[in-house]
Amino acid sequence: MSEFWDAEAATFDDEPDHGLRDPEVREAWRRLLRDHLPEPPARVADLGCGTGTLSVLLADEGYAVDGVDFSPEMVDAAREKAAARPDLTFAVGDAGDPPFERGAYDVVLCRHVLWALADPVAALASWVGLLREDGRLVLVEGFWHTGSGLRASDIEALLRDAGREPATYPLREDAYWGGPITDERYLLVG
Repeated sequence: MSEFWDAEAATFDDEPDHGLRDPEVREAWRRLLRDHLPEPPARVADLGCGTGTLSVLLADEGYAVDGVDFSPEMVDAAREKAAARPDLTFAVGDAGDPPFERGAYDVVLCRHVLWALADPVAALASWVGLLREDGRLVLVEGFWHTGSGLRASDIEALLRDAGREPATYPLREDAYWGGPITDERYLLVG
């Protein structure tokens, strides 16, 4: 499976919501995340970080970010994008069970990864374990027109089972995606 994502790494940032190259899209994500994250310099685990776009965006805001992705090519792209900044680290590893210190993070951020994991329940338990006592999960997910993904109600139930009370925010605005969408896309905080 990492071979697929390795092959995608070179063009992954071409999608407006992946590379955040459009200033309007980038600003929309910056505002969204700042609205739902604690104030910097909070420590963030960016799971399934891909090319590190959100990691760099958050580091620019003053957060300390550790990213993990199981694609070595994605991690190489993230490291290049980060340009050896001390507030950013990237590792090759499993986003479902990241190689990070337990109880060390203020935020666990994951965008469009939970739906693809074989065991979302185990992943959520692992992610909760990464959090400090007052930490929060920030999950961006969706149920796409292709029939793939997870509905918000499904993740809400999983979060409750993991001992987290979810708050769900629909992400329908074109600014997040670079154009109109017809899917169910949302952010959950737990």
